[in-house]
Amino acid sequence: METDRRGRPRLVASRRPGSSARDEILDAAAELFTTVGYAATSTRRIADSVGIRQASLYHHFAAKDDILDALLAGTVDASMELAVELLAEDGPMAPRLHTLVVADTAQLCGGAWNLGTLYLLPDLRVERFAAFHRRRGELRSHYRELSRAVIAEHNGAPDANDLPFRLVEAVINRRSDDGACPSDYPWTTAEAALRVLGCASGFARMRAQTASRLASPPE
Repeated sequence: METDRRGRPRLVASRRPGSSARDEILDAAAELFTTVGYAATSTRRIADSVGIRQASLYHHFAAKDDILDALLAGTVDASMELAVELLAEDGPMAPRLHTLVVADTAQLCGGAWNLGTLYLLPDLRVERFAAFHRRRGELRSHYRELSRAVIAEHNGAPDANDLPFRLVEAVINRRSDDGACPSDYPWTTAEAALRVLGCASGFARMRAQTASRLASPPE
């Protein structure tokens, strides 16, 4: 029998991906929240899925809503940081929006579990999750700022500035319907986002720039 990295004996050997017990808890919770449902999932069930005692889970998270909050933060924090960086840079906006859309869509596509479905939980309509709603709202505002600049650069439709954000989050329904995204989905989504803003060319160069920045090969 192994330890859970906090000194308490585990019930079973580690069977979850992750470099720490906290990562394993998040993976187990993500699976259960998105397949069984948040309300139907107890902290005991999460602990059992990891193979640790319920008391050990509380070393990492004080309550179930803390686990949900951590999972939600993981869907927006990296994209928020990237958006702030991109907005602070110089040069045309279209390549910058392209990079954000690819990175954000890849993040929503790439996780083992479709965490975006958690956005619709009625449990999120409480003050406890106000910080998450604020962060997601800030990310949406950054998308709009980038999009408005692209519209200005390419004489696009002024009322289209919210469409790129919505196109990215459409991956949530795509995963719900089909279970997975094609490998080129982040790239085609980025091009679709730019086209609706009036940008219709230069995509090969943008793909190369985005791939270089994100260290991921274009499809």
